[in-house]
Amino acid sequence: MKVVIINKSDETGGAAVVSLRLMDALRREGVDARMLVVEKCTDSPYVERAASPRAIRRAFLAERLKIFMANGMNRTDLFKVDTASDGIKLWSHRWVREADIVCLNWVNQGMLSLEGIRKLGELGKPIFQTMHDLWCMTGICHHPGDCIRFREKCGDCKFLGRMKKPGDVSFTVHEAKKRLYADVPIHFVAVSNWLAGKCRESSLLRNMDISVIPNAFPIDEFEEGRGSRDGKFRVVMGAARLDDPIKGLPLLIEATNILENEYPELAARMELITFGTVKNPDAFEGIGVAHKHLGRLSGTESVSGVYRSADCVVSSSLFETLPGTLIEGQACGCVPVSFNRGGQPDIIDHLRTGYIADFSNDATESARNLAEGLVWASEQPSGIKREMRAAVESRFSPHSVATAYLALFQYALAGK
Repeated sequence: MKVVIINKSDETGGAAVVSLRLMDALRREGVDARMLVVEKCTDSPYVERAASPRAIRRAFLAERLKIFMANGMNRTDLFKVDTASDGIKLWSHRWVREADIVCLNWVNQGMLSLEGIRKLGELGKPIFQTMHDLWCMTGICHHPGDCIRFREKCGDCKFLGRMKKPGDVSFTVHEAKKRLYADVPIHFVAVSNWLAGKCRESSLLRNMDISVIPNAFPIDEFEEGRGSRDGKFRVVMGAARLDDPIKGLPLLIEATNILENEYPELAARMELITFGTVKNPDAFEGIGVAHKHLGRLSGTESVSGVYRSADCVVSSSLFETLPGTLIEGQACGCVPVSFNRGGQPDIIDHLRTGYIADFSNDATESARNLAEGLVWASEQPSGIKREMRAAVESRFSPHSVATAYLALFQYALAGK
């Protein structure tokens, strides 16, 4: 079986990392899996740049320019939306033409247009779309927040600023997706039950074929750690970009201040360790406990080393489809603490293998709930680590994930 996975990058961003892991997991199961990208960062011989740098840049700039004009030349929200108006000619690439299965992952920012997906459909191959956010079910945004327009039809999009109106570009792209999905058979794969639930709410995907398969994680490479050995309570938070508003860093900062005021003994021995890029130099201002920022980490071993020396992994994100840092941390023995704002219940069995804090529209209340989760994590015995590890291995190992995808692929090929 030949499978081609299409994703913007093979290393940059969460979708890139898990897409590359999926390719490797499928190859270990005997599948000839390859990956097409527009940004190649690894030296894998099974990953190839999908087009020339000139063609890639031309499509990227063409789409951004159209979005820039449609949002009233607003740079602030320029990269919060994608219209898939432009893309490269992936349907003519030899790996696509030779493949039995085409698996789309994160294909935005000028990589694949809606018309390009239609062209892929004309090849007659089964197409799967692995969803890492909500873009497939909205007009143009990846994270609609509290907006529920995608349940019926988009329009009046908040990301278009003064240019929003009922018939704006979010509406026209929503309608274009509706026509595309009616014409091109696509099997959608949600990486969490939460995301699948959002699909069932949406007007675009509620009647589509939806499967739930989590992302694969190299559990064997994440050894169980020993935690802090010096009486410290070390808490890890990592993200590609820590000060992305979606990551909710201010809520975690407020939670540390609550701990400082109400649990001074715990705060005194707590150390917050963060990793990832930061654009705002003042992003960490006001943290109420000791703090160490490690910058951007690359490679499993460096990330695993951080987790092995810690006791808790926290995610304060406002929305997460399937937060990988919680899974990686669990595999190394870190007790996970997070909000109930996405796929966290697929990872955490509340009060058994971690803590799921209630999220509130009141920021102070949310921060307090997160702080209570950190207090709970600090009190857990070492025996919880074995249970967490077993849960992660059964759900997220590369073998179990690849096996689930293979079952879908074989069923699709049998029905051709």
